[in-house]
Amino acid sequence: MTKTILAIFAVAVLFTGTIAGPAGFIQSADALKSKGTSASSINSNKVCGDRLCSEPPTEAKTETKKKEEVKTEKKTESAEKAKDAPKKDMKSETMEAAKTAATLKAPKTMSGVLTSIQDPGQGHETHQLAIILPPSENVYKGHLTYTASENVQLVALHGPLKKGMDKGQAIWTTDGKTKFGLTFVDKETSAGTWQFTGNAIAVHTKNSEPFTVTYSVSYTEQPTDGQKVYRGTMTSEQDPGVGHESHQLAVLLAPRDKAYSGQLTYDASEPVQLVTLIGPMSKGELVGMPSWTPDGETYFGLILVPTKAAGTTSFSGNALALHTMNSDPFTVSYSIVLTK
Repeated sequence: MTKTILAIFAVAVLFTGTIAGPAGFIQSADALKSKGTSASSINSNKVCGDRLCSEPPTEAKTETKKKEEVKTEKKTESAEKAKDAPKKDMKSETMEAAKTAATLKAPKTMSGVLTSIQDPGQGHETHQLAIILPPSENVYKGHLTYTASENVQLVALHGPLKKGMDKGQAIWTTDGKTKFGLTFVDKETSAGTWQFTGNAIAVHTKNSEPFTVTYSVSYTEQPTDGQKVYRGTMTSEQDPGVGHESHQLAVLLAPRDKAYSGQLTYDASEPVQLVTLIGPMSKGELVGMPSWTPDGETYFGLILVPTKAAGTTSFSGNALALHTMNSDPFTVSYSIVLTK
C-alpha cells in the first residue's frame, strides 16, 4: 500500500515538472518581449532552408546579381566589338579619291566607225545622230577628227540644266524634263577636226537617212567640282562698261590679275561676240587699242570677236565674256575647261 502511494506521488511530481518547463519558457519569452526585444532577434539563429531565418531570401540577391553580371557582360562585349571593328583609314580614302580624279583627267583616245540612228531628241525625230561621247556628269574636253559619208554637224550638250534655265537658247531633251543646252556647229563639210568641251559629244545631220562616220577622239573628263571647270547657264545683263550702257554682257570669267587660258563651247539665244579683257592697264598703255572700263579709272584692253550663236573657241585673257550691242538680254549655256 505504501509502495503504491509513493509511485503515484512520483508520477505526479514528473507530470508537474513537464508542465512547468514550457510554462517557464513561455514566461521567459514574454519577459524578453516586454523588455523590447523583437521576435526576429529571438529567432535569429533558426534555420530556414539554406539560410538563417534572419537573412533576406537568397533568390532576390541572386536575381539582382545575375542582372548586374549580364550588364557587365554586355558592356565588355560592346567594348570588344568596338576594339575589333576596322577603323576608317582616312589616308587611304584620300589617296583613292586622288587616284580617281587622276584617272578622269588622264587623256583617253578612242576611234571607230559608227552608223547613225534616229535622233531621240524631241523635235529631232526626222534627224540622224551618231553619239561619240555619251552624256556624263563630268565635262569632256578634247579633240575630234572625223570623216563622214555626207556633210555633218557637230553637237555638244551642256547640263543637265537647272529648272527654269532654258530661256531661248537651243535645247535638247528626250523627255521634256531633263534638258541640255545644245551647241550646234555646222561646218558644212563631211570631214574635219573639232576642239570641244561639253557633257556629251555627237555628230548629226538633219536628214532622215543614216550616215556613217569614221572618227578618232582624244579627250579628258573634268569633274564639275574642280577648279578648272566652269559650266552653267546665264542671262546677260546691261554692260557696266563706260560707253556700253545700251549693250548686253554675260561675264563667264570675272576679271583677275592672273590670265586665264582655256577652251569654251557655248550656245546662245542669238549671235554674240566673244570678249576677252587684257589688264588692268594704265591709260598710256592703251594707245591705239580698244579699251573697256567700268569706272573711268581701271582700264582693260578689249578684244572683241564676232561669232555665231554657238561654237567652240580657245581663249586667253584676264576676263572672258559674251556680248551683244542689243539692249534686250540673251541667254547662254556654256562649258569652260581651263588649261591654266
